[in-house]
Amino acid sequence: MADRSAPNCHLRLEWVYGYRGHQCRNNLYYTAAKEIVYFVAGVGVVYSPRDHRQKFYLGHQDDIISLALHPERVLVATGQVGKEPYICVWDSYTVQTISILKDVHTHGIACLAFDLDGQRLVSVGLDSKNTICVWDWRKGKMLSMAPGHTDRIFDISWDLYQPNKLVSCGVKHIKFWSLCGNSLTPKRGVFGKTGDLQTILCLACARDEVTHSGALNGDIYVWKGINLIRTIQGAHAAGIFSMNACEEGFATGGRDGCVRLWDLNFKPITVIDLRETDQGYKGLSVRSVCWRGDHILVGTQDSEIFEIVVHERNKPFLIMQGHCEGELWALAVHPTKPLAMTGSDDRSVRIWSLIDHALIARCNMEEPIRCAAVSTDGIHLALGMKDGSFTVLRVRDMTEVVHIKDRKEAIHELKYSPDGTFLAVGSNDSSVDIYGVVQRYKKIGECIGSVSFITHMDWSSDSKYLQTNDGSGKRLFYKMPSGKEVTNKEEIKGVQWVSWTCVYGLEVNGIWPKYSDINDINSVDGNFNGQILVTADDYGIVKLFRYPCLRKGAKFKKYLGHSAHVTNVRWSHDHQWIVSIGGADHSVFQWKFIPERKLKDSLHIAPQESLVDSNSDESDSDQSDVPELDSEIEQETQITYRRQVYKEDLPQLKEQCKEKRKSAASKRRERAPGNSIRLHFVHGYENYRGYDCRSNLFYTQTGEIVYHVAAVGVVYNRQQNTQRFYLGHDDDILCLAIHPLKDYVATGQVGRDSSVHIWDTETIKPLSVLKGYHQYGVCAVDFSADGKRLASVGIDDNHTIVLWDWKKGEKLSAVRGSKDKIFVVKINPYIPDKLITAGIKHMKFWRRAGGGLIGRKGCIGAMGRTDTMMCAVYGWTEEMAFSGTSTGDVCIWRDLFLIKTVKAHDGPVFSMHALEKGFVTGGKDGVVALWDDTFERCLKTYAIKRAALAPGSKGLLLEDNPSIRAISLGHGHILVGTKNGEILEVDKSGPITLLVQGHMEGEVWGLATHPHLPICATVSDDKTLRIWDLSPSHCMLAVRKLKKGGRCCCFSPDGKALAVGLNDGSFLMVNADTLEDLVSFHHRKDVISEIRFSPGAGKYLAVASCDSFVDIYNVMSSKRVGICKGASSYITHMDWDIRGKLLQVNTGAKEQLFFEAPRGKRQTIPSLEIEKIGWASWTSVLGSCCEGIWPIIGEVTDVTASCLTSDSKVLATGDDFGFVKLFRFPAKGKFGKFKRYVAHSTHVTNVRWTHEDSLLVTVGGADTSLMLWTYEMEGHRDSRQYDSEESDLDSEEDGGYDSDVTRENEMNYTIKALSTNIRPMLGIKPHLQQKEPSLDERPPVSRALPQPEKLQTNNVGKKKRPIEVQCHPIPQTCLSHSFLQSLSVTETTLSACVVWSPSWDLVLELVFGYRGKDCRNNVHYLNDGADIIYHTASVGILYNVATGSQSFYQEHNDDILCLTVNQHPKFTNLVATGQVGDSADMSATAPSIHVWDAMSKRTLSVLRCYHSKGVCSVSFSATGKLLLSVGLDPEHTITIWKWQEGAKIANRAGHNQRIFVAEFRPDSDTQFVSVGVKHVRFWTLAGRALLSKKGLLSSIEDARMQTMLSVAFGANNLTFTGTISGDVCVWKDHVLVRIVAKAHNGPVFTMYTTLRDGLIVTGGKERPSKEGGAVKLWDQELKRCRAFRLETGQMTDCVRSVCRGKGKILVGTRNAEIIEVGEKNAACNILINGHMDGPIWGLATHPSRDLFLSAAEDGTVRLWDIAEKKMLNKVSLGHAARTVCYSPEGDMVAIGMKNGEFIVLLVTSLKIWGKKRDRRSAIQDIRFSPDSRYLAVGTSENAVDFYDLTLGPTLNRVSYCKDISSFVIQMDFSADSCYLQVSTGSYKRQVFEVPLGKQLMDQAVIDRITWATWTSVLGDEVVGIWSRHAEKADVNCACVSHSGISLVTGDDFGMVKLFDFPCPEKFAKHKRFLGHSAHLTNIRFTSGDKYVVSAGGDDCSLFIWKCVHMPH
Repeated sequence: MADRSAPNCHLRLEWVYGYRGHQCRNNLYYTAAKEIVYFVAGVGVVYSPRDHRQKFYLGHQDDIISLALHPERVLVATGQVGKEPYICVWDSYTVQTISILKDVHTHGIACLAFDLDGQRLVSVGLDSKNTICVWDWRKGKMLSMAPGHTDRIFDISWDLYQPNKLVSCGVKHIKFWSLCGNSLTPKRGVFGKTGDLQTILCLACARDEVTHSGALNGDIYVWKGINLIRTIQGAHAAGIFSMNACEEGFATGGRDGCVRLWDLNFKPITVIDLRETDQGYKGLSVRSVCWRGDHILVGTQDSEIFEIVVHERNKPFLIMQGHCEGELWALAVHPTKPLAMTGSDDRSVRIWSLIDHALIARCNMEEPIRCAAVSTDGIHLALGMKDGSFTVLRVRDMTEVVHIKDRKEAIHELKYSPDGTFLAVGSNDSSVDIYGVVQRYKKIGECIGSVSFITHMDWSSDSKYLQTNDGSGKRLFYKMPSGKEVTNKEEIKGVQWVSWTCVYGLEVNGIWPKYSDINDINSVDGNFNGQILVTADDYGIVKLFRYPCLRKGAKFKKYLGHSAHVTNVRWSHDHQWIVSIGGADHSVFQWKFIPERKLKDSLHIAPQESLVDSNSDESDSDQSDVPELDSEIEQETQITYRRQVYKEDLPQLKEQCKEKRKSAASKRRERAPGNSIRLHFVHGYENYRGYDCRSNLFYTQTGEIVYHVAAVGVVYNRQQNTQRFYLGHDDDILCLAIHPLKDYVATGQVGRDSSVHIWDTETIKPLSVLKGYHQYGVCAVDFSADGKRLASVGIDDNHTIVLWDWKKGEKLSAVRGSKDKIFVVKINPYIPDKLITAGIKHMKFWRRAGGGLIGRKGCIGAMGRTDTMMCAVYGWTEEMAFSGTSTGDVCIWRDLFLIKTVKAHDGPVFSMHALEKGFVTGGKDGVVALWDDTFERCLKTYAIKRAALAPGSKGLLLEDNPSIRAISLGHGHILVGTKNGEILEVDKSGPITLLVQGHMEGEVWGLATHPHLPICATVSDDKTLRIWDLSPSHCMLAVRKLKKGGRCCCFSPDGKALAVGLNDGSFLMVNADTLEDLVSFHHRKDVISEIRFSPGAGKYLAVASCDSFVDIYNVMSSKRVGICKGASSYITHMDWDIRGKLLQVNTGAKEQLFFEAPRGKRQTIPSLEIEKIGWASWTSVLGSCCEGIWPIIGEVTDVTASCLTSDSKVLATGDDFGFVKLFRFPAKGKFGKFKRYVAHSTHVTNVRWTHEDSLLVTVGGADTSLMLWTYEMEGHRDSRQYDSEESDLDSEEDGGYDSDVTRENEMNYTIKALSTNIRPMLGIKPHLQQKEPSLDERPPVSRALPQPEKLQTNNVGKKKRPIEVQCHPIPQTCLSHSFLQSLSVTETTLSACVVWSPSWDLVLELVFGYRGKDCRNNVHYLNDGADIIYHTASVGILYNVATGSQSFYQEHNDDILCLTVNQHPKFTNLVATGQVGDSADMSATAPSIHVWDAMSKRTLSVLRCYHSKGVCSVSFSATGKLLLSVGLDPEHTITIWKWQEGAKIANRAGHNQRIFVAEFRPDSDTQFVSVGVKHVRFWTLAGRALLSKKGLLSSIEDARMQTMLSVAFGANNLTFTGTISGDVCVWKDHVLVRIVAKAHNGPVFTMYTTLRDGLIVTGGKERPSKEGGAVKLWDQELKRCRAFRLETGQMTDCVRSVCRGKGKILVGTRNAEIIEVGEKNAACNILINGHMDGPIWGLATHPSRDLFLSAAEDGTVRLWDIAEKKMLNKVSLGHAARTVCYSPEGDMVAIGMKNGEFIVLLVTSLKIWGKKRDRRSAIQDIRFSPDSRYLAVGTSENAVDFYDLTLGPTLNRVSYCKDISSFVIQMDFSADSCYLQVSTGSYKRQVFEVPLGKQLMDQAVIDRITWATWTSVLGDEVVGIWSRHAEKADVNCACVSHSGISLVTGDDFGMVKLFDFPCPEKFAKHKRFLGHSAHLTNIRFTSGDKYVVSAGGDDCSLFIWKCVHMPH
C-alpha cells in the first residue's frame, strides 16, 4: 500500500509576476533600504531593483487590498478582505510579522494610515458603516472606533501637523475627524460655492490646517479647516487616484495616465504623461505614485510598475508587469526551456523567463484566451479562445500560423500529442476535436462521449489514447486519432500516460477529501520522477501530494499565497519549479521545488509562519495512520463541558418566567430562614476525569496545598487538617496554575462566557477576573516567569489561546489554537512573548505579534509522527522544551525541532515538572521518576503502593500504582495527585502520606448519615462504598469494592447495619463497622434508587427501584413481605412516618404517593392531613409543604434532593444547578425565599443533615465530591459573610412611592435629533407650499414706487450714532426709508457672491435655569467655594458666586443628565458630564461622557459609551484616574473607564430596574455602590471584571428592600443609603446593620460625604417645620444631626443636590433654585433662580431697558434683569401662563393664561389693572398696538379678540377676527396700528384690519404694509428659515431685530438660528447656536438689539445671547 504520509519535499516561493493595480490605490512605496514594497494577491512583496530579488510576506490568508508605510519606512501595514479580515504590521527587511490587529472589521480593510510618529494606525472597513478604527498597533489594542460614512471611503490620512486629527474622503464627502478620549468626532467638509459637491478620491495634509485632495473630475480641492478655499482646475483630465506627499512637495497620478509634481504650496513643477512615453499605450491609468528624491514609482491599472528618473522623464523603466483585467486561466510550459506561457481574458499572451524572472515576449490577440499548449518540439504555441476558436503562433516571433473556429463555446483545454502529430482541443460544448499538425491543423477526429464541458485531457505515451475529465466528474478514454470511445477497462490498464493533469482517476483519488463530493480542485500536474503531485484549488492553496495517491483524504503539504482560486499549475520542464496562476488575482507564482534529498541540508527552511489554520482537516500534520489512543485519554477526549443551561443564562430565564411570578406574587411569601450554613470541608480532588485536570496541585508559599474540586478552590493546611475555600466560581473549575511567587493562583472554569479568576491563597480574595474570550470553558492556564502575564486556553471548537496582562485584566493577544484538544499551555520563562501548547497530535510554538499570536508546528523531521502530547515544560535555556507523550516518551525540542525522544513510562506521561537541576515525571503506570537535566539518566523512581503508606494518612489507597495526573515539588516533598482522586505526599526518602481523597469516576448518589455517630456513608458508580469520619479528623475510615456501582444507602436505626442499593437491581446489607456482607437480594432488573429502614427498631426495609416498585422486606426474617404498586415512573424519594406504618413516595413523574406497610396498600391522604402526620424523616421534594422549593425555571431544572432538620424548621435542598439552598419549612406558596450556596459544579444529588443537625452533608453527581457544611444559628454569624444571594426574586413588596421618584424613573429622555413638533400643527410646511409669483418678481425697470420697508426700523447698527429710544414710535412714511431699502437690497446681492454668513454673531452670556427636576447630585463647589458648577439643557455652567458672572462648557450636543467633580488634588477643577443619546453605535449622536477643565473649558476626554439612551450617573475614583458611569439602557449597564486614555476597563449589566446613582467609595479605586429601584449593590472591580453582592437585609427584623435613592460613605466600610420612605439604611460591608428611621419625612434624594471631616449632608423632600428641614448635617455615623430650613416660601421643599464647602452648604432644589446655606447662622442665600416647569411659552422684552419677562407652565411670570444677572421679581398666578407682553411705553404688562383668562398689570405697583376671561381655551399670544390703544388677544379657539384700552379696566371686547383657519401662533401689529398679521397652526399667515377684524385679501396692499414687529414664522419674507429636515419638527418662533436686518428663529431641534432679513429664498444660509434641549418655544431681541433671549421648552431655561457685530 502506498505511503499515506505527506511528501517529504517542500516548495519555496521564488517569484511573483504581477502587481495589484485594479480596485486598489496608494499601494506602492520605497522603503528605507530603497527597496520597493507592494502587494499582489495575498502576498506582500518587497522587491530589490538593485539585485533583482523578491522577498515575500505570507501572513495573510486572503487578498490584500490596502497598504501603509510606517514613517520610518521599514515597517509595513497591510489589510485584507474576508469575513474576519485582519491587519498585519510587518518588517519589510525580515518579512516577519510584528503585530496582528483583528476582531473589529468585517468584509475587508479598505484603507490604512500611520500617524506622524508611527505609534498609531488608522484603518477603514468595508462594512456598511465603513467603520473607522484607531489602533495602538504594537499592543494590538483598539483605541477608538466610529462609523465612518454611509458610503465608501477611499482614503484616510492623519494630519501630520496637528496631533489627534484625521481626514477621510470618499463618495461625495470629505470629513475632518478629531480624536479625544475614545471618541472620533467628524465634521463634514463644506464645499460651499467654491466647488461642486463630488467624490474625493485621495488626499494629503499640509501645514496650517490645509488639506489637498484629488477629485473625481480631475480637479484638486484645497481645504482650510473644514472649508473649501480654492480649487486647482484641470490638474488632471480625469479622476485623481493617488496623491503622495514627500519633503519636496506632492505627486499626483490620475486616470489620464499623467503624473504631476507640485511644490509644497501646490504650484505645478512638472508633468509626465506616461501615455506619450515609449512604454506608454492608450488607456494607461495611474493608480499609485510615490516620489522620493529624483525617483518616482508609478503603479498602473494594468498591473505594471514603472520607475521614472526625473531628468529622463520620457524613458520610464518598466520594473514589473503582469496580466490585467479579467481572469487568468491559460498556462503552458516550454518542453525544453525554462519558459512559461500564460494567456488571459485581457487578450494578451505572455512568455516569462523562469531564470531571469522577466517578461520576454508579449502579443495581443483578438479574443480572451482560456488555455494554451506548446508543441513537443517547442516550435508552436496553441491558444484556445473564449469564443470557441483557437490560434497557433510560432514561439520564436509570435507570428500566426493558423486561426481555426469550429466551435461556438469556449475552448477549455488543448494538448499536443507526444509524437507531435496531433492537437486535441476540448471545448465547453462537451467535445474534443483532433487536428493533424502536419496537415496545417486539419480536423481529423472528434470525441463525443462526454455530457458536460471538457476540463482536463492527457495523452498516452504512444499517442494512441486520450483520457478526458469533464464537468460532471466523469473520466473517459478515446482511441486516437479517430476519437472512438474506449469502454473496455482491460484495454486501458496497461496504458502509460505521458503527463497527468486530470483531477479524476485512481492515481489521484487521494487529492479529494474524504466524504466530500465537491469539485473545487482546478488543476493537477504529476511529476513522475519525483513521485510528487501538485494541485491547485478554489481556496488559493497549492498542495503537494505523493504520487500516486490512491486513498481519499491523503496527507499533504500546503502553501498559501494566491488569494482566491488558483486556476492552473504546472511543473517546469526539468521539475525545478512549479508555476501556478491565480484567476482573480491575475498573478503568476513561481515556486522552487526542494526535493527530499535537499531538505536535509536546509533545516533552516522553517515551516511557513501561519496565522491561520488550514481548511483541510489538519492534513498538514505530517502523519500517517494514527496510533491507538490510550483508553484514559480516549475518555478525556470524549468529555464535553457543554451545558444545556449555563449559570449565566439564569437571569434571562428568570426574566422570561416573570409572568408566572405575577400570579404567584399575590401570596405573602415566607422570609428566607435566619440560620445559615458555611462550607467546612470537602472530600475529593478533581482528577478522575477530564483533560482539564492535570498539574492542578501545588504548594503555596506557606506550605499549604492548593487544588480544586467541583466549583471550589481549596487551600488545605495539612498540619491542622483544615481547608479554606475560594468560592468565586459558579461552575466546574477545570484548571489551576500557581504564580511564580506561590501566593496567587489562577483557576479557569466552565461557562458560556467562561472566566479565569486570579486569587490570593492567603486572603482568599479575587484579584482579577478575566472573561470575554473563551466559550464553554477554560482548560489550561499558565503564569509567565515574571508573574505579569497569564496564558489561557479555551475548550471552544478552535481552542482559543489568549495571553493576558492579568492585573489590568487586559487581553494582549489571542489566536485560534487548534481544532484538536489542547491540554497544556506554557509561557517561555525567558521570553514572555513566546509560548508552547501541547495536545492531541499537536505541539505548537507561538510568538506574540501585537493582538495576535503566530504559531508554528513542531518539526519532527524524519523522526516520525506527532504523538498526542499530554504535558510540556521549558528547560534550562530559552530554546529547549520537553513534552510527555501518550505513548510514554519524553520528546526533547530545540526551537521547533525535535532532537530526540526518551522512553520514560509505560503508558502516557501525564505530568512533568522542571526542577533547578533535572525533571520529575509521573505517568499512568503509577511511577514518579526523577531525571537529570538532559533526560539522560533516571536518578530515582517512587512507586505509589499501599505498602509504602505512612501511618498519618487520612484514608486508604484503593489500589497500587494509580495513574498519576499531577506532580508538584516543594518543602522537601513531592506532591502527587492521582486519577483515583487522592492527593499524596511522597517524602524524598520514600514514605507516602495520603492527605485528601474522594470518589473516582462516575456519579455519586448514595448518601446516608449515621443515626448517632458523626460518620456518613457514600456509594457511587465507581463501585465503592465508603465510610467517612465527619469529626475534625476528616478522613475516610473504610472502603469496600462492590461488584456493581450503587445509587443509595441507609444506616439501620441502631447504626449497626448498612443497606446498599446497587445499579443492577440487587441490594445488600453489610456490617456498618467491617463492611462485611450480612445478606443480599436480587429481585429487580433496574437500578435501586432509594432504600430506607423503618424507624424505631428498624423492623422493615423499603427498597425502591427505577422500575416503579417499592419492595418491603422484613429485616428479621429476611423475606419480602409487600410490594407497593401504582407509581407510573421511577421512584426518586421515600420517607417513613414515625410509627413505621406509612411510606411517602415521590416519583419521576412528580407524583406524591402513600403506601401502608408492610403490605404496600396504596392510600390517598388529603394534603392538610399530610402535615399533621409525624414523619420520621423528610426527603421529599413534592407536596404543598415543598411547593416553594421549586424555582421559577422549574422546567429547566430539577430539585434532586431535600432533607429536613430534626426540629423541622429548615429544609435543605440540592438541585441540578449545583445550588444548595435553605428554606423555611413548610415552604408553602410558590417560589419561596431562600439562601443559596454555590460549591458543587453541576447537580447536587443528595443532601443529609447529621443526627444532631450540626452539619449538612451534600454530594455532587458529576463532581463526585462530598462536602460538609456547618450549620450556624441566627445571631452568631461569623463576620465573614458566606451567604450567597438571598433569593431568586426581588421582593414583591413595592419599594414605596413618590411622585418625584416616579417622574425620574419614567423620564423619557428625547434626543434632539429625533424630536418632533411641540405644537399640533396641521397642513403643508411653508417651504413645500406652491406660491403664485409675488410683486418681488416684477421687472426691475418698473416705474412703480420703491417697495416700502417690511419693518419699521430703529436705525440700529446701520450707522454709528446713539440710538434714540422712541417710546412713541411714530408711524413713518414709506419714502423716508426708501433709500435704506434700496441700499439693503444691493447689500444682499453683493453678499451672495462670497461664502455667506450674517454680519452678526451671538455669544452665550447668561443662562437662567438649572436641571433639578429629574437630575440629582449635580451642583458642586469649585475653588474653595468661589465658584459653583451645575448644568442645564446641554451646557455646563460655571458660576462665580461673587460677581454672578457665568461661563459655559458647550461641547455637548444633547442634554446633560449628570455631573461630578474630581476630588483628587492632582486633578483640580476637573468635571465629568454625561449626556443623553440614541443607540450606542459610537457615532456622533451616541451617548457620551465629557471630562473637561471647569476653568479653561478645555475638553480632556470624550468617552462614547454603550449606554444606549443616555448616561445617568458618573463618579470619579479615589485617585481620580477611573470614572464610573451608569446607563439608562434596559440593562442599566455599569462601565468603568480609564478616562485619560479613553479606555473602557470593565462593563456589566447593573440591574433590571433603574439605577439612580453609583458612586466610588471615597478611599477606593475598586469598591463602589449602586442604588436604584428596590436595589442596592456593593461592587468590586477585579482586573476587568465587576463582581457584586446584593445588600443583605436579613439581620434586622422586618427590613424590606426599598427603592434606594442616594448613597454616602463612612469609615470602616460603612455605607449609608437614602430611601424613598425617608429612612437611611446603614450597611457594614454588604449587610444591613441599622436603620436611621425617618431621617427625612419624604424621600432622601441626595447625600454628600465631606472628605475632610467625614460629616454627611442629606437632602430630602419635606414640608418646612420648626424642627425639621429639607437639608440636614450629620456626624460621621449618622447618629446626630442638625436641620436647616430653606426659606423659599414653598409648601414643600424638595432637595435634589447637596454639597458642602467651607462653612457653607450648597443646595439644588426641584424648583430649579440653587441656594447657599451658612452652617453657623443657617442663613439662606438664593444664588440661582429658574422656572421649575416648562415649557416657557411667554417672553417679552422691555421696550427701552435690558429687562425681560418670562411666563411658563409653572404658573409664574418672572422679571429678569440682564445687567444685574438676576431675577428681580416673580408673580405666581395660580394657573399656567402662556404669553406676556409689554405696552409700548413699558408701563403695562399683559399676561395670557392657559385657562383663557388674561390680566393687565401696572409695572410700577404690580397691581392688577384689569382682568377678563372671554374664552375657555389657552391664550396663545397677546399684543398692545403701537399706539397703545388696542389689546389683541389670540387664542386656541381660532380667534383674535380686540379690546379698547382707552375705555378703561373693564376690558370690553370691541370686535374679533373672523375666518381664522386654525389656532393662533403669533401676532404682529403694523407700524400704524391699522393691521394685524396672524400666523396660524395650519401654516397659513393672514392679515386683518384693526379693529374691524376683517381679513385683508389684496396681496398688493399686504406687500406695502410696514410692520411694527415681526415674530411670524410664516410669510414669503421668511420662507428661507424652514430647513430641509423639518419633516416632523417645526420652526416655533422668530423675531426680527429692531434694526430690521437680522432674524433669529427657534425650532424643535433646540437650535437658535440667525438669518438675514428678509430671506425669501428657500433654505437660506444661516448661523446656528446650540445649547437648548429640544423645543425652543420663544425668542426675542432686547431693546437696541443688544441681546437675544431664547426660551426653552424641555429645559425650562432662558438663554441670553449677546449680539456681536462681525466686521466683514
